[in-house]
Amino acid sequence: MPFESRRLAELADHDAFIKRHNGPSPDDVATMLKALNMQRMEDLIEQTVPSDIRLGRELALDDPRSEAEALEYLSQLARQNRVSKSYIGQGYYNTHMPAVIQRNVLENPGWYTAYTPYQPEISQGRLEGLLNFQQVIMDLTGMELANASLLDEATAAAEAMALCKRGNKKSKSNAFFVADDLFPQTLDVVKTRAEFFGFELITGPAESLAEHDVFGALVQYPSASGSVSDLAPMLKAAQERGIMTCVATDLLSLVLLKEPGAMGADIVVGNSQRFGVPMGFGGPHAAFFATSDKLKRSIPGRIIGVSKDSRGKTALRMAMQTREQHIRREKATSNICTAQALLANIAGFYATYHGAEGLRKIAGRVHRLTTVLATGLQQAGVQLANNTWFDTLRLTQVDAGKIHGRAMTH
Repeated sequence: MPFESRRLAELADHDAFIKRHNGPSPDDVATMLKALNMQRMEDLIEQTVPSDIRLGRELALDDPRSEAEALEYLSQLARQNRVSKSYIGQGYYNTHMPAVIQRNVLENPGWYTAYTPYQPEISQGRLEGLLNFQQVIMDLTGMELANASLLDEATAAAEAMALCKRGNKKSKSNAFFVADDLFPQTLDVVKTRAEFFGFELITGPAESLAEHDVFGALVQYPSASGSVSDLAPMLKAAQERGIMTCVATDLLSLVLLKEPGAMGADIVVGNSQRFGVPMGFGGPHAAFFATSDKLKRSIPGRIIGVSKDSRGKTALRMAMQTREQHIRREKATSNICTAQALLANIAGFYATYHGAEGLRKIAGRVHRLTTVLATGLQQAGVQLANNTWFDTLRLTQVDAGKIHGRAMTH
Protein backbone atom coordinates (compact mmCIF):
# COMPACT_ATOMS: atom_id res chain seq x y z
CA MET A 1 0.00 0.00 0.00
CA PRO A 2 1.31 3.55 -0.70
CA PHE A 3 2.79 5.63 2.08
CA GLU A 4 0.68 8.44 3.46
CA SER A 5 2.11 11.92 2.87
CA ARG A 6 2.05 12.55 6.62
CA ARG A 7 4.30 9.56 7.25
CA LEU A 8 6.73 10.72 4.56
CA ALA A 9 6.90 14.15 6.17
CA GLU A 10 7.78 12.54 9.48
CA LEU A 11 10.78 10.89 7.85
CA ALA A 12 12.05 14.29 6.71
CA ASP A 13 11.83 15.85 10.17
CA HIS A 14 15.10 14.44 11.50
CA ASP A 15 17.13 16.12 14.22
CA ALA A 16 16.15 19.65 13.14
CA PHE A 17 17.41 22.78 14.90
CA ILE A 18 13.90 24.04 15.54
CA LYS A 19 13.41 22.77 19.09
CA ARG A 20 16.82 23.97 20.20
CA HIS A 21 17.18 27.28 18.43
CA ASN A 22 13.94 28.65 17.00
CA GLY A 23 12.10 29.70 20.11
CA PRO A 24 8.87 28.34 21.62
CA SER A 25 7.10 25.15 20.55
CA PRO A 26 3.62 25.23 18.95
CA ASP A 27 2.09 24.40 22.34
CA ASP A 28 4.00 27.29 23.94
CA VAL A 29 2.79 29.65 21.20
CA ALA A 30 -0.81 28.54 21.67
CA THR A 31 -0.58 29.10 25.43
CA MET A 32 0.85 32.61 25.00
CA LEU A 33 -1.72 33.56 22.36
CA LYS A 34 -4.52 32.34 24.63
CA ALA A 35 -3.21 34.56 27.43
CA LEU A 36 -3.40 37.50 24.99
CA ASN A 37 -6.92 36.54 23.81
CA MET A 38 -5.66 35.96 20.28
CA GLN A 39 -6.08 33.08 17.87
CA ARG A 40 -3.14 33.46 15.48
CA MET A 41 0.38 34.90 15.36
CA GLU A 42 -0.82 37.13 12.54
CA ASP A 43 -3.26 38.76 14.99
CA LEU A 44 -0.37 39.56 17.32
CA ILE A 45 1.66 41.06 14.47
CA GLU A 46 -1.30 43.15 13.30
CA GLN A 47 -1.58 44.73 16.74
CA THR A 48 2.13 45.27 17.41
CA VAL A 49 4.02 45.87 14.13
CA PRO A 50 3.02 48.88 11.99
CA SER A 51 2.04 47.81 8.48
CA ASP A 52 4.36 50.32 6.79
CA ILE A 53 7.49 48.62 8.13
CA ARG A 54 6.47 45.01 7.38
CA LEU A 55 8.24 43.22 4.55
CA GLY A 56 5.03 42.09 2.90
CA ARG A 57 6.44 38.86 1.49
CA GLU A 58 7.97 35.62 2.66
CA LEU A 59 11.72 35.44 3.16
CA ALA A 60 13.61 33.44 0.54
CA LEU A 61 14.99 30.80 2.89
CA ASP A 62 16.45 27.40 2.11
CA ASP A 63 14.72 24.31 3.38
CA PRO A 64 15.63 23.46 6.99
CA ARG A 65 18.54 21.11 7.58
CA SER A 66 19.48 18.80 10.39
CA GLU A 67 22.53 19.63 12.49
CA ALA A 68 24.60 16.99 10.70
CA GLU A 69 23.47 18.27 7.28
CA ALA A 70 24.19 21.87 8.22
CA LEU A 71 27.70 21.01 9.44
CA GLU A 72 28.42 19.06 6.25
CA TYR A 73 27.16 21.97 4.13
CA LEU A 74 29.36 24.44 6.01
CA SER A 75 32.34 22.10 5.59
CA GLN A 76 31.74 22.01 1.85
CA LEU A 77 31.68 25.80 1.75
CA ALA A 78 34.88 26.01 3.79
CA ARG A 79 36.65 23.63 1.41
CA GLN A 80 36.06 26.15 -1.39
CA ASN A 81 38.19 28.75 0.40
CA ARG A 82 41.68 29.37 -0.85
CA VAL A 83 43.96 29.29 2.17
CA SER A 84 46.92 31.58 1.53
CA LYS A 85 49.81 32.77 3.63
CA SER A 86 49.33 36.30 4.89
CA TYR A 87 52.13 38.83 4.83
CA ILE A 88 50.02 41.90 5.55
CA GLY A 89 51.49 42.41 9.03
CA GLN A 90 50.23 45.68 10.51
CA GLY A 91 49.11 43.90 13.67
CA TYR A 92 47.94 40.64 12.06
CA TYR A 93 50.26 37.64 11.88
CA ASN A 94 50.21 33.94 11.11
CA THR A 95 51.03 31.95 14.21
CA HIS A 96 51.07 28.37 15.46
CA MET A 97 48.82 27.42 18.36
CA PRO A 98 50.29 24.52 20.37
CA ALA A 99 47.99 21.50 20.13
CA VAL A 100 47.72 21.20 23.90
CA ILE A 101 46.36 24.78 24.13
CA GLN A 102 43.96 24.23 21.23
CA ARG A 103 42.63 21.01 22.74
CA ASN A 104 42.43 22.03 26.39
CA VAL A 105 41.60 25.74 26.17
CA LEU A 106 40.29 26.95 22.80
CA GLU A 107 38.09 23.89 22.23
CA ASN A 108 37.12 23.43 25.89
CA PRO A 109 33.66 24.88 26.76
CA GLY A 110 34.92 25.64 30.26
CA TRP A 111 37.13 28.39 28.79
CA TYR A 112 34.84 29.71 26.04
CA THR A 113 33.70 32.99 27.56
CA ALA A 114 35.39 36.23 26.55
CA TYR A 115 34.46 37.84 29.86
CA THR A 116 36.39 38.03 33.08
CA PRO A 117 34.90 36.00 35.95
CA TYR A 118 32.52 37.91 38.22
CA GLN A 119 32.22 34.86 40.51
CA PRO A 120 35.79 34.27 41.66
CA GLU A 121 34.80 31.46 44.00
CA ILE A 122 34.07 29.20 41.00
CA SER A 123 36.63 30.66 38.58
CA GLN A 124 40.04 30.41 40.23
CA GLY A 125 41.52 28.58 37.24
CA ARG A 126 40.55 31.22 34.71
CA LEU A 127 41.62 33.98 37.08
CA GLU A 128 45.02 32.34 37.48
CA GLY A 129 45.33 32.18 33.69
CA LEU A 130 44.57 35.90 33.42
CA LEU A 131 46.98 36.73 36.23
CA ASN A 132 49.62 34.86 34.23
CA PHE A 133 48.70 36.94 31.15
CA GLN A 134 49.12 40.15 33.15
CA GLN A 135 52.54 39.03 34.38
CA VAL A 136 53.67 38.16 30.83
CA ILE A 137 52.67 41.65 29.67
CA MET A 138 54.43 43.33 32.60
CA ASP A 139 57.61 41.34 31.97
CA LEU A 140 57.75 42.08 28.24
CA THR A 141 56.72 45.75 28.38
CA GLY A 142 58.77 46.62 31.45
CA MET A 143 55.73 48.20 33.12
CA GLU A 144 54.51 47.89 36.71
CA LEU A 145 50.88 47.02 36.05
CA ALA A 146 48.80 45.40 33.30
CA ASN A 147 45.09 44.71 32.98
CA ALA A 148 43.44 41.45 31.94
CA SER A 149 43.02 42.54 28.28
CA LEU A 150 40.87 44.90 26.22
CA LEU A 151 38.93 44.45 22.98
CA ASP A 152 41.74 45.13 20.49
CA GLU A 153 44.83 47.27 19.93
CA ALA A 154 42.96 50.15 18.31
CA THR A 155 40.49 50.60 21.16
CA ALA A 156 43.32 50.15 23.68
CA ALA A 157 45.13 53.06 22.00
CA ALA A 158 41.98 55.17 22.26
CA GLU A 159 41.71 54.25 25.95
CA ALA A 160 45.35 55.27 26.39
CA MET A 161 44.52 58.68 24.94
CA ALA A 162 41.63 59.06 27.40
CA LEU A 163 43.86 57.96 30.29
CA CYS A 164 46.43 60.59 29.32
CA LYS A 165 43.77 63.27 29.64
CA ARG A 166 42.55 61.94 33.01
CA GLY A 167 46.04 61.43 34.35
CA ASN A 168 47.63 64.67 33.17
CA LYS A 169 46.02 67.19 35.50
CA LYS A 170 48.71 69.82 34.96
CA SER A 171 48.38 70.18 31.20
CA LYS A 172 46.00 72.87 29.94
CA SER A 173 46.16 71.57 26.38
CA ASN A 174 43.23 69.82 24.70
CA ALA A 175 45.39 68.34 21.94
CA PHE A 176 46.76 64.80 21.55
CA PHE A 177 49.69 63.89 19.28
CA VAL A 178 49.74 60.73 17.16
CA ALA A 179 52.79 59.68 15.14
CA ASP A 180 51.82 59.23 11.49
CA ASP A 181 53.67 55.90 11.24
CA LEU A 182 50.93 54.19 13.25
CA PHE A 183 48.85 51.19 12.15
CA PRO A 184 46.01 52.66 10.01
CA GLN A 185 43.22 50.86 11.88
CA THR A 186 44.54 52.24 15.16
CA LEU A 187 44.72 55.76 13.76
CA ASP A 188 41.11 55.54 12.51
CA VAL A 189 39.74 54.50 15.90
CA VAL A 190 41.77 57.13 17.76
CA LYS A 191 40.46 59.79 15.34
CA THR A 192 36.87 58.73 15.99
CA ARG A 193 37.25 58.71 19.76
CA ALA A 194 39.11 62.04 19.74
CA GLU A 195 36.25 63.64 17.84
CA PHE A 196 33.65 62.58 20.39
CA PHE A 197 35.90 63.34 23.36
CA GLY A 198 36.33 66.82 21.92
CA PHE A 199 40.12 66.47 21.61
CA GLU A 200 42.19 68.08 18.89
CA LEU A 201 44.22 65.38 17.14
CA ILE A 202 47.65 66.31 15.77
CA THR A 203 49.45 63.86 13.48
CA GLY A 204 52.98 64.05 12.16
CA PRO A 205 56.40 62.40 12.24
CA ALA A 206 57.30 61.18 15.72
CA GLU A 207 60.29 63.53 15.73
CA SER A 208 57.97 66.55 15.45
CA LEU A 209 56.39 65.96 18.87
CA ALA A 210 58.69 68.63 20.34
CA GLU A 211 56.94 71.26 18.18
CA HIS A 212 53.49 70.78 19.74
CA ASP A 213 51.72 71.65 23.00
CA VAL A 214 49.76 68.49 23.82
CA PHE A 215 48.61 66.56 26.90
CA GLY A 216 49.70 63.20 25.52
CA ALA A 217 51.36 61.41 22.62
CA LEU A 218 51.12 58.00 20.93
CA VAL A 219 53.90 56.37 18.89
CA GLN A 220 54.31 52.91 17.32
CA TYR A 221 57.29 50.69 18.19
CA PRO A 222 58.37 49.17 15.84
CA SER A 223 56.69 51.61 13.48
CA ALA A 224 54.07 50.56 10.92
CA SER A 225 56.75 50.73 8.22
CA GLY A 226 58.95 48.39 10.27
CA SER A 227 61.70 50.69 11.51
CA VAL A 228 63.03 50.34 15.05
CA SER A 229 64.40 53.37 16.89
CA ASP A 230 65.41 54.26 20.43
CA LEU A 231 62.45 56.16 21.85
CA ALA A 232 64.15 57.07 25.13
CA PRO A 233 65.33 60.60 24.17
CA MET A 234 61.93 61.54 22.75
CA LEU A 235 59.99 60.09 25.69
CA LYS A 236 62.26 61.79 28.21
CA ALA A 237 61.94 65.15 26.44
CA ALA A 238 58.15 64.78 26.35
CA GLN A 239 57.93 64.01 30.05
CA GLU A 240 60.11 67.00 30.88
CA ARG A 241 57.47 69.12 29.12
CA GLY A 242 54.62 67.48 31.05
CA ILE A 243 53.43 65.27 28.18
CA MET A 244 52.22 61.75 28.97
CA THR A 245 53.50 59.16 26.51
CA CYS A 246 51.90 56.02 25.06
CA VAL A 247 53.68 53.35 23.04
CA ALA A 248 51.79 50.88 20.82
CA THR A 249 54.04 47.88 20.37
CA ASP A 250 54.44 44.35 19.04
CA LEU A 251 54.56 41.82 21.86
CA LEU A 252 56.83 39.34 20.07
CA SER A 253 59.31 42.06 19.13
CA LEU A 254 59.69 42.93 22.82
CA VAL A 255 61.24 39.51 23.39
CA LEU A 256 64.32 40.98 21.64
CA LEU A 257 63.90 44.75 21.77
CA LYS A 258 64.28 47.16 24.67
CA GLU A 259 61.10 47.45 26.72
CA PRO A 260 59.06 50.66 26.38
CA GLY A 261 58.95 50.86 30.18
CA ALA A 262 62.74 50.99 30.31
CA MET A 263 62.64 53.89 27.85
CA GLY A 264 60.23 55.88 30.02
CA ALA A 265 56.77 55.20 28.55
CA ASP A 266 53.77 55.96 30.76
CA ILE A 267 51.39 53.59 28.94
CA VAL A 268 52.07 50.62 26.66
CA VAL A 269 49.38 48.97 24.49
CA GLY A 270 49.33 46.37 21.77
CA ASN A 271 47.90 43.15 20.40
CA SER A 272 48.65 39.72 21.89
CA GLN A 273 47.41 37.85 18.79
CA ARG A 274 50.75 36.53 17.64
CA PHE A 275 51.12 34.63 20.90
CA GLY A 276 49.33 31.60 19.47
CA VAL A 277 45.95 33.18 18.62
CA PRO A 278 44.47 32.53 15.13
CA MET A 279 43.86 35.63 13.01
CA GLY A 280 40.12 34.91 13.03
CA PHE A 281 39.23 37.01 9.96
CA GLY A 282 41.10 39.99 11.40
CA GLY A 283 39.98 39.98 15.00
CA PRO A 284 39.24 41.48 17.35
CA HIS A 285 42.09 40.00 19.35
CA ALA A 286 43.05 40.45 22.98
CA ALA A 287 44.77 43.79 23.48
CA PHE A 288 47.12 44.41 26.37
CA PHE A 289 47.23 47.63 28.38
CA ALA A 290 50.12 48.29 30.77
CA THR A 291 50.96 51.35 32.86
CA SER A 292 53.07 52.63 35.68
CA ASP A 293 51.75 51.94 39.18
CA LYS A 294 50.80 55.58 39.78
CA LEU A 295 48.03 55.26 37.15
CA LYS A 296 46.43 52.14 38.63
CA ARG A 297 43.30 53.98 39.81
CA SER A 298 42.65 55.30 36.31
CA ILE A 299 43.43 52.26 34.17
CA PRO A 300 40.48 50.88 32.14
CA GLY A 301 39.37 47.26 32.18
CA ARG A 302 39.62 44.37 34.58
CA ILE A 303 42.62 43.76 36.83
CA ILE A 304 43.17 40.39 38.48
CA GLY A 305 44.70 40.62 41.95
CA VAL A 306 45.93 38.25 44.65
CA SER A 307 43.94 38.24 47.89
CA LYS A 308 42.90 35.85 50.68
CA ASP A 309 39.68 33.94 51.18
CA SER A 310 37.64 33.61 54.39
CA ARG A 311 40.02 30.88 55.60
CA GLY A 312 43.12 32.95 55.02
CA LYS A 313 44.24 31.01 51.96
CA THR A 314 45.55 32.67 48.82
CA ALA A 315 42.72 33.47 46.39
CA LEU A 316 42.36 35.48 43.20
CA ARG A 317 39.75 38.12 42.46
CA MET A 318 39.10 41.16 40.31
CA ALA A 319 40.81 44.10 42.01
CA MET A 320 39.97 47.81 42.27
CA GLN A 321 36.50 47.33 40.80
CA THR A 322 35.35 50.76 41.93
CA ARG A 323 36.90 52.04 38.67
CA GLU A 324 34.52 49.98 36.56
CA GLN A 325 31.21 50.54 34.82
CA HIS A 326 29.28 47.80 36.64
CA ILE A 327 29.83 49.86 39.81
CA ARG A 328 30.51 53.47 38.75
CA ARG A 329 28.31 53.51 35.62
CA GLU A 330 28.90 56.78 33.76
CA LYS A 331 31.68 57.76 36.19
CA ALA A 332 33.76 54.67 35.36
CA THR A 333 37.24 55.00 33.87
CA SER A 334 35.81 53.51 30.67
CA ASN A 335 32.50 52.33 29.26
CA ILE A 336 34.17 50.55 26.33
CA CYS A 337 36.42 48.15 28.20
CA THR A 338 35.38 44.69 26.97
CA ALA A 339 37.84 41.99 27.93
CA GLN A 340 39.02 39.16 25.68
CA ALA A 341 39.56 36.64 28.44
CA LEU A 342 39.67 33.51 26.26
CA LEU A 343 42.23 34.96 23.84
CA ALA A 344 44.22 36.55 26.65
CA ASN A 345 44.42 33.19 28.39
CA ILE A 346 45.59 31.55 25.16
CA ALA A 347 48.32 34.18 24.79
CA GLY A 348 49.40 33.75 28.40
CA PHE A 349 49.49 29.97 28.10
CA TYR A 350 51.46 30.30 24.85
CA ALA A 351 54.15 32.20 26.74
CA THR A 352 54.11 29.63 29.54
CA TYR A 353 54.24 26.72 27.09
CA HIS A 354 57.30 28.04 25.25
CA GLY A 355 59.01 29.71 28.20
CA ALA A 356 61.48 32.57 27.96
CA GLU A 357 64.03 30.61 25.92
CA GLY A 358 61.38 29.31 23.53
CA LEU A 359 60.02 32.80 22.91
CA ARG A 360 63.54 34.07 22.22
CA LYS A 361 64.02 31.32 19.63
CA ILE A 362 60.73 32.17 17.91
CA ALA A 363 61.41 35.92 17.87
CA GLY A 364 65.00 35.35 16.76
CA ARG A 365 63.93 33.13 13.89
CA VAL A 366 61.35 35.69 12.72
CA HIS A 367 64.00 38.42 12.77
CA ARG A 368 66.61 36.29 11.00
CA LEU A 369 64.18 35.33 8.22
CA THR A 370 63.38 39.02 7.72
CA THR A 371 67.09 39.83 7.54
CA VAL A 372 67.65 37.08 4.95
CA LEU A 373 64.84 38.56 2.86
CA ALA A 374 66.22 42.09 3.24
CA THR A 375 69.68 40.96 2.14
CA GLY A 376 68.28 39.15 -0.90
CA LEU A 377 66.18 42.14 -1.93
CA GLN A 378 69.10 44.53 -1.62
CA GLN A 379 71.33 42.21 -3.65
CA ALA A 380 68.62 42.21 -6.34
CA GLY A 381 68.72 46.01 -6.44
CA VAL A 382 65.56 46.67 -4.43
CA GLN A 383 65.78 49.65 -2.11
CA LEU A 384 64.51 49.50 1.47
CA ALA A 385 62.94 52.49 3.19
CA ASN A 386 63.93 51.28 6.66
CA ASN A 387 67.48 50.55 7.78
CA THR A 388 66.34 48.77 10.95
CA TRP A 389 63.62 46.17 11.43
CA PHE A 390 62.22 43.38 13.51
CA ASP A 391 59.97 41.62 10.99
CA THR A 392 58.64 44.27 8.59
CA LEU A 393 60.28 45.75 5.50
CA ARG A 394 59.12 48.70 3.44
CA LEU A 395 60.24 48.66 -0.19
CA THR A 396 60.58 51.69 -2.46
CA GLN A 397 60.36 52.02 -6.24
CA VAL A 398 58.58 48.70 -6.72
CA ASP A 399 55.30 47.76 -8.43
CA ALA A 400 53.20 46.55 -5.50
CA GLY A 401 50.40 45.39 -7.80
CA LYS A 402 52.78 43.22 -9.80
CA ILE A 403 54.22 41.66 -6.64
CA HIS A 404 50.71 40.96 -5.34
CA GLY A 405 49.71 39.38 -8.64
CA ARG A 406 52.67 37.02 -8.66
CA ALA A 407 52.08 36.11 -5.03
CA MET A 408 48.46 35.20 -5.76
CA THR A 409 49.54 33.14 -8.78
CA HIS A 410 52.05 31.12 -6.81
